[in-house]
Amino acid sequence: MFISMNWISDFVDLSGLDKMDLIAKFSLSTAEVENDIFHKGEDLSGVVVAEIKSVEEHPESKKLHLLKVDAGDGKLTDVVCGAPNVRVGMKTAFAKVGAQIGDITIAPRPLAGFDSFGMCCSEKEIGISDNNDGIMDILEDVANGTDIKDLYEIDDIIFEVDNKSLTNRPDLWGHYGIAREFATIAKRPLKELPTIDLSQYDNLEKIDLKIEDELCQRYSSIKVENVEKNVAPMNMRIRLYYCGMRGINLLTDLTNYLMLEMGQPMHAFDSRKVGKIRIKRFDKPFTFTTLDGVERNIDENTLMICNDNTPVAIAGIMGGLDSEIVDDTTTLTLESATFNAASIRKSAVRLAHRTDASARYEKSLDPEMTTVAIARFMKLLLEIDPGVKVVSALTDEYAFHYPKVALDFDKAFVDKYTGIQITNEHIVDTLTALGFGVTQDGDNFHVDVPSYRATKDISLKADIIEEITRIYGYDNFELSTTTAPLYPVRMAEDKNVEDRIKDILVKRFRIHEVHSYVWQYADEYKKLGMEVEDNIKLANSTNPNIETLRNSIIPTQLCQVNYNTGYATDFGIFEVGHVVEGIKADGLCDEKKKLCITLFSKTKSLETLYLELRDMIAEVVDDIRHKPLTYKKLEAKHSYEHPKNLNAIVLDETMIGKLGVAHPLVSKKIDKKSSIVFAEIDIESLANIVAEPIKYVEPSKYPSIEVDLSFVAEKFSEINDTIKESAESILRKVGVADIYNDGNSKSITVRLLFGDDERTLTHEEVQTVVDKIIEKLKNKGINLKA
Repeated sequence: MFISMNWISDFVDLSGLDKMDLIAKFSLSTAEVENDIFHKGEDLSGVVVAEIKSVEEHPESKKLHLLKVDAGDGKLTDVVCGAPNVRVGMKTAFAKVGAQIGDITIAPRPLAGFDSFGMCCSEKEIGISDNNDGIMDILEDVANGTDIKDLYEIDDIIFEVDNKSLTNRPDLWGHYGIAREFATIAKRPLKELPTIDLSQYDNLEKIDLKIEDELCQRYSSIKVENVEKNVAPMNMRIRLYYCGMRGINLLTDLTNYLMLEMGQPMHAFDSRKVGKIRIKRFDKPFTFTTLDGVERNIDENTLMICNDNTPVAIAGIMGGLDSEIVDDTTTLTLESATFNAASIRKSAVRLAHRTDASARYEKSLDPEMTTVAIARFMKLLLEIDPGVKVVSALTDEYAFHYPKVALDFDKAFVDKYTGIQITNEHIVDTLTALGFGVTQDGDNFHVDVPSYRATKDISLKADIIEEITRIYGYDNFELSTTTAPLYPVRMAEDKNVEDRIKDILVKRFRIHEVHSYVWQYADEYKKLGMEVEDNIKLANSTNPNIETLRNSIIPTQLCQVNYNTGYATDFGIFEVGHVVEGIKADGLCDEKKKLCITLFSKTKSLETLYLELRDMIAEVVDDIRHKPLTYKKLEAKHSYEHPKNLNAIVLDETMIGKLGVAHPLVSKKIDKKSSIVFAEIDIESLANIVAEPIKYVEPSKYPSIEVDLSFVAEKFSEINDTIKESAESILRKVGVADIYNDGNSKSITVRLLFGDDERTLTHEEVQTVVDKIIEKLKNKGINLKA
């Protein structure tokens, strides 16, 4: 938002003060000022008011004219001019020889066979508007030779405030609110905003106005006739231009001027097209053409201003084309209103149309401003066009009142939070200058928060501390070390588990950690033949490709693998990220934190890679929970899961995740000759399982004996269960040594470890146990491989 120091000076006397220093202090105390500060008019000199005394057509050009102008120096100056609006008696802006306009120095020059000694200028050429249709038409009765800067407020300092720093300060979206800050910083009084007394029109008939929807907080209106002037004063148009707006016509310019001055958006309707005002929403969607000529889709959640049942404006955003102020408008119905801030923001997002008005309404404007803005508007309008006639009483419906905010605190509270000694006098002076009502009783203070700070800004005693200290000046605080007790904070168990998992996967297995977003990428899923599964969607998403939140990280990692197949022949990635599994009973998203690991290989078989991932997970869980994992067959339910090779990961009879192989169709789209396996574990489920205490066992000083047996079987679990049933005391450990599959049959090599803490085992007693195990397995149909 651009701010004019000339405009600020209307409300606070800044004479004798360094304005650049004040702007720097404003940036430190109130809102961030952007780096570029513009000194308007600084590069303009030698431009004066001149009168055109004669106009002749150029003998060889249809566009050029030969002028003689009186620039107030006692002689007539020859000028060649191509402007279409030149006329005898016209007064215009004239750049004399030697004048400076930006980087250009005016000098005598031949033009189409004639010498021209100066230049008649358009408003755009001297930098006070974007109007370049013709030379400037000066209507004021001033002496020829008057410096254009003495006639108009061309010299100005313009600075830009970062809009983000004003988000919680709706009072600062206009020059008067900014002026209040400058008055406080400069310790100068703030002048009252000049208005008229609207009560003088109370005897007139009121406008037919009704608020029919709670989203409208307050709606104030007045009607005037006999508007004869159509062009705003030059100084008003200059201020609008310097602050980023172009002049349109008097009534539109006035509403824009009031918005920039007070932060209160207003709208002027042509009274011929608006008679019965209703503020409401509609049951069914429809289209509506706004002032910019764009046809917009209006839904049932968008608040509309209507002429009875006919929409004429989108509340808080933009007026309609059919009710706009035009050149022949002589009567107007003026609107000054406030609306629910959230509804305006949502409507602007839905319509993809954010305006200067909606930007202000989104900030929770003070409803108390609506009638003051009308009184200010009428003050300016009557000064510009004294013949204007007010034909209605001020009509005002006040449907929603923000609660009044009052706060009590004492000086000890201020001293505690600031860490410095701020005097009572400074506290009172600062808050009073900012518009707060202050009552002091010794070191105790009662503060009534002004309405323009109570809509979303000041609500806590801590907010008052901020007001006091920012005006005191953060740069005035003495640097000191704060003494405060420090207490150790125990890390949450799930975070502890997460960090340990990351350390193991990176340091021990050297796989890569990745990070991704929480939504499903529809186009990337489609490339790999994976479905975008129905889940929670983002409201008002502008990109349908990422509108659905994911319920698993696995598809995301398969997409990441697809992008990195050229990175290496073998690699692994993992992520601890979030997924959303529907809605909880309280209406919030059921968000889960998951660990996902995906391994990719062009050199290893699918079986080898699968077992490698299985062992990796087993080692991670054993390291942090000291317990073995078991697995159960799972039915594939997702398009990226292999229909057969999918197992549940079970710990302490609790399913904590799943281990599987990528679906063949998905795998082929990534790389036809690759193997891809994945695992996904719920971090919270794993963290909730209590770790097994570590048991230290003294190793036997006697040698152990290993025996390998190969059985024809499909699953190790059947063999393992049978061996454990034997419960032989000398059998210490059972594990898989190898798996062989020749295409016709599958064999599993089991390694048995025997030992005793008291003696060396004989071959005969070990063989006796081995024979029993073989016999038991044979009885279950599991035979040794021949």
